[in-house]
Amino acid sequence: MTKLIKRSKLTGAPPETLLYEGKARSPHIKITVFDYNENDFIEKEAREVEECIPFRDKDTVTWINVDGVHRVDVLEKLTACYNIHHLVLEDILNINQRPKVEDFKEYVYIVAKMLTLDEAKDDIAEEQVSMILGKNFLISFQEEKQGDVFEGIRQRIRQGKGRIRRMGADYLAYALLDAMVDSYFIILEKTGEKIEALEEKLVVRPDPRVLQEINKLKRSLIFLRKTVWPLREVVNGLTQIESNLLNDNAAVYYRDIYDHVIQVVDTIEAFRDTVSGMLDIYLSSLSYRLNEVMKVLTVIATIFMPLTFLAGIYGMNFNTHASGFNMPELNWRFGYFFALGIMSTVACGMVVYFKKRRWF
Repeated sequence: MTKLIKRSKLTGAPPETLLYEGKARSPHIKITVFDYNENDFIEKEAREVEECIPFRDKDTVTWINVDGVHRVDVLEKLTACYNIHHLVLEDILNINQRPKVEDFKEYVYIVAKMLTLDEAKDDIAEEQVSMILGKNFLISFQEEKQGDVFEGIRQRIRQGKGRIRRMGADYLAYALLDAMVDSYFIILEKTGEKIEALEEKLVVRPDPRVLQEINKLKRSLIFLRKTVWPLREVVNGLTQIESNLLNDNAAVYYRDIYDHVIQVVDTIEAFRDTVSGMLDIYLSSLSYRLNEVMKVLTVIATIFMPLTFLAGIYGMNFNTHASGFNMPELNWRFGYFFALGIMSTVACGMVVYFKKRRWF
């Protein structure tokens, strides 16, 4: 989940060096096009970049989604059609970008992180989503991983539900960002369930496996905070950009996303405090269990101390002495039972005393 940023191949390279350092699953990329207005829409999969060119000069809203950013030649051809700067293309190929927003006047470049739950690995999968927002188009780039969180938006475009078909490309960018932020809440909900389960384990019986789960949760929350925190600046920047690409109506929706991001950040901070407290509870529980064990052992040892003393005395076997002194219990036929009775009486008396003082 938490990745080390490796850019060894780009070290010392000049600006605008186009090099993809990720791992592609297949040699092909997938380009899907949604072109729509209030009355109609077109959905198609483009096999060649040239199929996207006719949508460039239309008055309708065009959403071009690219799954796979490892084909540098294809991305160069596509961005050249929309006059996108090579530095933006370099950032798209660098999948370890920090979430950010940049205004290039003719278009706005947005980077965000899409997070999904990996049920098989019980982990959080991260994918960088780069978006280029223009006057009547939006181009999104994904890393070619399995699935995304945009299917609901595609369905709304197909069915004409909501206001998305009546709004411009700026509203489409809002919808994509909103879908990514909504996926954060799903992850936080699952994380909250894990925290509750761990708290129950801590109360019942903490063990080293619980400590491993706590550390894993702690790393997950650090990763979430690192991913979500910069998104506040991105959304806040979108509300403050003075651009014709973002109208006043869209600013209201971006402020709504900002509120959601703040809520996500606050929840992550609360979870981090809870997990840190769980670590303290784990250490306290171990100390308490150790104290309980030591208390029982101390009580047992204390009870047997006088018994050992009595057994030691009668184990000396002093029967006869020149002075005539002897231990009469050694020759008394009830002497053995007498010694056991004394020991039992002392032991029971100490147990009663300890119980009365509530020492165990």
